[in-house]
Amino acid sequence: MNIILRIIISAVVAFALSYVLSGVHIQSFVTALVLAIVLGLLNLIVKPILIILTLPITIFTFGLFLFVINALIILLAAKFVNGFWVDGFWWALLFSLLLSVLTSFLYRKSTETKN
Repeated sequence: MNIILRIIISAVVAFALSYVLSGVHIQSFVTALVLAIVLGLLNLIVKPILIILTLPITIFTFGLFLFVINALIILLAAKFVNGFWVDGFWWALLFSLLLSVLTSFLYRKSTETKN
């Protein structure tokens, strides 16, 4: 049940951010749901591999390179999901930051009301 809630929250936040950020485009809410699922899979499979491969530069930048990895995951998701595209790296970086912060905040608020 938690995974479904996370996917729905991520989809809602991503869809809302596509209206706020002019460099991020999502055609429909169904596309946002697909995007949330693809991002979850990429974060589960690809992100740990990228973190291990870039560990020296991540340590050298005190972890700031993880933001670049998040932006690359967004750009990779744009390649897989039809109806979702990002105008460039900086839009992907901003989208990934806002998506992470807002999704975490909303998920935490939704689980607090259950307890």
